[in-house]
Amino acid sequence: MRIAILGVGILVVAVLVWLFVPFPVTPPRVDVAGDAERGAYVLRMGGCASCHTDAANQGAFLAGGRSLQTPFGTFYTSNLTPDPDTGIGGWSTGDFVQAMTKGVSPEGHDYYPAFPYTSYANMTLQDLADLKAYLDTVEPVANPVPPHDLVFPFSFRPLLKPWKAMFFRANGIEPDPGQSESWNRGAYLVQGPTHCGECHTPRNRLGARDESHHLAGNRDGPDGRSVPNITPHPDDGIGGWSATDLSYALETGILPDFDVLGGAMSEVVRDSTGHLSAEDRAAIAEYLLSLEPLPDAARPEQEGGGS
Repeated sequence: MRIAILGVGILVVAVLVWLFVPFPVTPPRVDVAGDAERGAYVLRMGGCASCHTDAANQGAFLAGGRSLQTPFGTFYTSNLTPDPDTGIGGWSTGDFVQAMTKGVSPEGHDYYPAFPYTSYANMTLQDLADLKAYLDTVEPVANPVPPHDLVFPFSFRPLLKPWKAMFFRANGIEPDPGQSESWNRGAYLVQGPTHCGECHTPRNRLGARDESHHLAGNRDGPDGRSVPNITPHPDDGIGGWSATDLSYALETGILPDFDVLGGAMSEVVRDSTGHLSAEDRAAIAEYLLSLEPLPDAARPEQEGGGS
């Protein structure tokens, strides 16, 4: 009996240590050289400027502090400038890759998935190294960012460890040899740097994406606004669009019916997809139009158990 009690006690202590003690992780060794000029394009792919620049309050470029309203509370985006105290000025490329692909800070703290490392984990090492090289060229700005203001229990950061154990898989993306080079490029862009699923896929009550409704819409999108279905469903999604329609919308924000994209998507076009190459926009369109058509998950009656 004493041995059993001792074993339970050791297990409890081990769990508490795992939850509450940050364990600095040795960052990966990065042997590829980053290209800052190409990194500027990777920044556009990721749409980093939209979230990490508090434009509404005349914030400096990439200095963070923008508030993001979610059902879990308010998140404030981080400072990506190379300021040594409030930004990422002291980070190595390995530190940066670890944050982007593992969701862990150089000090060993877990990041909330409002920072979409769950998608960035699919990015190539070269793209990440190029992005870090570009960020190192940005003007450093001292801008302390407010702490997140989240509702309980999401405010209890140690719970991120079991959350990641349950929901986060950093497996990367393998090219599909049965598809075209353009399709594979689109799959990489959508599932990696452009992180479309982070907004267009509904989340369960614990904040994990419900992949059974992948890209089928989300009624709890950025700042509480509904995000549309971008699967090729003929009634609820983009099934009636051509690849040209979709590419043009990503470039200009103009829809096939001559309406315009609004809300957060207007920022995506302004800061991200509108700056991509025509080939990359066509690749995204090819990939999205090849997906399984799904009914709109943003409608309450189709919410289901996981959204």
